[in-house]
Amino acid sequence: MAASAGGGDGDPEFQIAPMIDVLLVLLIFFMSIASTAVTRYDPSIALPVAADAERKEDSQGELVFNIAWNSEISRALTTFEERVILPEALVPVLAARVKVNPQARVLVRSDAGTPVRHVQAVVSAAAAAGIIEVTFAALVR
Repeated sequence: MAASAGGGDGDPEFQIAPMIDVLLVLLIFFMSIASTAVTRYDPSIALPVAADAERKEDSQGELVFNIAWNSEISRALTTFEERVILPEALVPVLAARVKVNPQARVLVRSDAGTPVRHVQAVVSAAAAAGIIEVTFAALVR
């Protein structure tokens, strides 16, 4: 009358539910990593062309600043971690990041037509915060 739960007569059943749980956890993990890596770069920025540019090896500890130039209103918009940041607020933000990660470095992504003074504001703030490595994004053609 009682059903046998695991007798030696038949093949063991494959449990698919735990495997689906593991796959869903992995899917969520990889989706969260991919979204944070992709959102740092503003695709609307028209990078300058540099024939001798070299490909970077890694992006570990990289603080990405996007500087978009609006020629209609002659104004630059600097964003960091998807938020607009004013030049006055750059040094405290970068100093806080250096405390957490002393090996932090800055990547500047600016439009080709952005006046140098806007890029210089980010570079000067990085120097004031103690960051010694600043790189610039460019296209190779």
